[in-house]
Amino acid sequence: MKRKTKDHIIKAFLLFCALSSLVFLSGIIIVLFSQGLPILKYVNISDFLFGTHWYPTHDNPEFGILPMIYGSLLITAGALIFAAPLSILSALFIAELAPFWLKETIKPVVELLAGIPSVVYGLFGALLIAPFIQKLFNIPTGLTAFSAALILGIMVLPTVTSIVEDSLTSIPKEYREAALAVGATKWETMTKITLPAAASGISTALILGIGRAIGETMAVLMVAGGSPQLVLSFLKPTRAMTSTIAAEMAETVIGSDHYHALFGIAIVLFVMTLGFNFVADRVSNRFHKRFTCTK
Repeated sequence: MKRKTKDHIIKAFLLFCALSSLVFLSGIIIVLFSQGLPILKYVNISDFLFGTHWYPTHDNPEFGILPMIYGSLLITAGALIFAAPLSILSALFIAELAPFWLKETIKPVVELLAGIPSVVYGLFGALLIAPFIQKLFNIPTGLTAFSAALILGIMVLPTVTSIVEDSLTSIPKEYREAALAVGATKWETMTKITLPAAASGISTALILGIGRAIGETMAVLMVAGGSPQLVLSFLKPTRAMTSTIAAEMAETVIGSDHYHALFGIAIVLFVMTLGFNFVADRVSNRFHKRFTCTK
């Protein structure tokens, strides 16, 4: 009887821990929507999402967040273009080519890079990367979307590399041995057997990298330039959604239209992140089913 009681207590505790995440998520959603939706009383949803002017403190305020949405996507795309090939190649080297002693040295260093605070990356970008970009392209300022994308790419690199390396390592050795036994080279084995087998993990890693990049605040705030304008060049200042919230929330009056507009931006960011996670899950399942059917 005591053993059954103990088992019930443990199950109840574990159930509480499992449900607590849903409770916290529900609380976040409730706060976001309760504080963000009132902005629609001041501006319609099309003007809010697709307006190109952000002047929340003017006598006739405008709350168009399209430049911030575009800035977030521009910086994130640049970061992924930089980080994706480098992280996949790095993971391939660590998992397939590096000797054991070198693998045991490189992997902890890569994982250590993932733990560096974002403000440190921001300082590095503002003091070193931005001046270098300014001199390289002979532009008025180095605080641009390109600088922010480069810094975010460096930040995302260790996370994506670590996940991809784990995915490659989890592939059974029999796959590689079978390919080598029929005459495939090491490169052919990696590109035609190992990478397709790990496609699910690689796609998930890239989506998680996008989520990390689009949700980053401090580094983007310090390096991107902070201009809430719609720019069509990587070499001009821009502003992301996260930067707008971080830079302006402390100055707003609670309950004002500006305050609700910032929460509205948070809702858009939340929905975009949720969409990326949904896509990651669908892509991961699709690759998994396709590879399972071809085995």
